[in-house]
Amino acid sequence: MVTCETPFMTTCSLPSKQTGLSRTLYRDDAVSLEPLLNKRVAIIGYGNQGRPQSLNLHDTGLEMVVGLRSASANRALAQADGLTVCGIEEAVAQSDVVMLLLPDAAIASVYDTYVRPNLRPGQYLGFCHGLALLAGWIDPPESVNVFLMAPKAQGKGVRAHFLSQSGVPGLVAVHRDATGDTLDVALAYGRALGCHWAGILQTTVEEEAVTNLFAEQAVLCGGLSHLAKAAFEVLTEAGYSPEIAYFECLHEIRLLANLLHEGGITGMRRAISPTACYGDVSQGSRVIDAHVKASMQAVLERIRSGSFMTALKAEAGAGYPETKSRVEADSQHPIEQTGVVLRSVGLI
Repeated sequence: MVTCETPFMTTCSLPSKQTGLSRTLYRDDAVSLEPLLNKRVAIIGYGNQGRPQSLNLHDTGLEMVVGLRSASANRALAQADGLTVCGIEEAVAQSDVVMLLLPDAAIASVYDTYVRPNLRPGQYLGFCHGLALLAGWIDPPESVNVFLMAPKAQGKGVRAHFLSQSGVPGLVAVHRDATGDTLDVALAYGRALGCHWAGILQTTVEEEAVTNLFAEQAVLCGGLSHLAKAAFEVLTEAGYSPEIAYFECLHEIRLLANLLHEGGITGMRRAISPTACYGDVSQGSRVIDAHVKASMQAVLERIRSGSFMTALKAEAGAGYPETKSRVEADSQHPIEQTGVVLRSVGLI
């Protein structure tokens, strides 16, 4: 066994490479629901993650309640789904496990106003993303157990894979362990979501939050959208039609993403044509070169230093003016206008 230091946990035990993984993997019967069977769970929020997680817990048979503000538009939806709904303060006070499943911009104010005053020693406070803890927006009392259980899918996927009994992978971390059983409770929660069918990997709050933010910015959202837009511009500026450029630079991303998902980079290369594979290995590094990697390292450092969180908090507090402006500007980009036309005639 080896030990690693993190900003949030004094130590975390990692297994030797017995399974080829650098983190402990929990799956199927290794994950027990028992630690939650005598506990009441409060889900705070009923949005992208709140609703599917609530429904999964309900179908699992756990005692649970949805905590929402009186003015929440989701109260009627949760009640129509057959769930018990009450105010956030009441939900926190009457529950053993409290899951904060709220947007990053709202989580701190809801915690300070409704959750923190009603927490008691020995409760379990759970998150599905570590940003608020990493940034210091929320600092729970030492007497409260704090954990992360992050299903690696959007809410719809969490629900769909639960219903199919296939599950989505989950990440689990213990941030604070006041009573000595927080990991067991966190894993039981992951089982209630169905993550045990796919597998639950142990991580840390810092690792989950940093890697998630970095991937969103450098690859999955920021990197991918800007790469497709730049490639589209190169082709159309060279005189090629926007429709064909759209198909080649954006539409086919889904096909390649599926291949990458199924077999990684090597599996994708085995599935494509020899010409495409040669183009990949011979020209890819010309596009994603050392300069791009250096830019990615700067993105990572901005997250790790906290400057991204500071900027995010200011942007959210102002109502996301820069974000809205840039999204609106990009919606008028020729690649987006071309996509509108192609969808309108049923080509995509």
